[in-house]
Amino acid sequence: MVTPKNQSVQKAFALLHAFRGPQEWVTSAELGRRTGLSEAGAHRLIRTLEEVGALVRDSRGCYRPGMALAMLSRHITVGEMVRATCEDILMGLACRLKAVVNVGILEGGMVTYAAKFGERTRGVVLSRVGGQQEAYCSALGKVLLAGLSAQKFDDFLLDGQLVPLTPRTITSASALRAEIAEVRGRGYAVDNREVSQAICCLGAPISDPDGNIVAAISLADHADNIGRMWEEEVAGQLLAATDAINRKLFPFHGRQAAE
Repeated sequence: MVTPKNQSVQKAFALLHAFRGPQEWVTSAELGRRTGLSEAGAHRLIRTLEEVGALVRDSRGCYRPGMALAMLSRHITVGEMVRATCEDILMGLACRLKAVVNVGILEGGMVTYAAKFGERTRGVVLSRVGGQQEAYCSALGKVLLAGLSAQKFDDFLLDGQLVPLTPRTITSASALRAEIAEVRGRGYAVDNREVSQAICCLGAPISDPDGNIVAAISLADHADNIGRMWEEEVAGQLLAATDAINRKLFPFHGRQAAE
């Protein structure tokens, strides 16, 4: 027997997801329109969410996400969430391609390695969980930089020099801008001997339902293996994996609550 779903919980999450930014104040009627709920149904759920602190109301009667959500988010680490909930997907990817799969997030302009799957089978893999790497030359970092707003990306470029780690490392702001534009266009990033002359990597984004890049995964292999066929195969597998991860992390994505 299939366990029935609690539609009130689904509708409540639809209301929370209807906000387009943490600073946006929205009327009850507008939240109802965005979620497809009736005005009465939306109002009941909004008042309940207000009572538990998930929403707050201003003097005009408009709402925005409340402190309860902020406090809950303090206990959630994106990288750890990806590792814990998507281990089967990531380990399967590493086993199929016989290479190392990394999970990374952007912290202070650097990539932090949050998880690592697979055994070292070819070449030397430099990553370690908890370690950091430059964002401008790594596949993980390029993907994460591609998710920044124009202003934040400009701030990143002004934050320091692009130091060459190998002869292939991008070291000019204009070249990095062009590289990140290419990453955005094709949907994945390439590190071809830019961090280490022995390693090549491909990276792909993990995105929330609004398209914001929250983390990234990469596959690292020996640089001798890189080529067009290798890139196409690995990129396809990475993008399929991130699609599965996105659906697992955000199962409510694309749904609308119905009355």
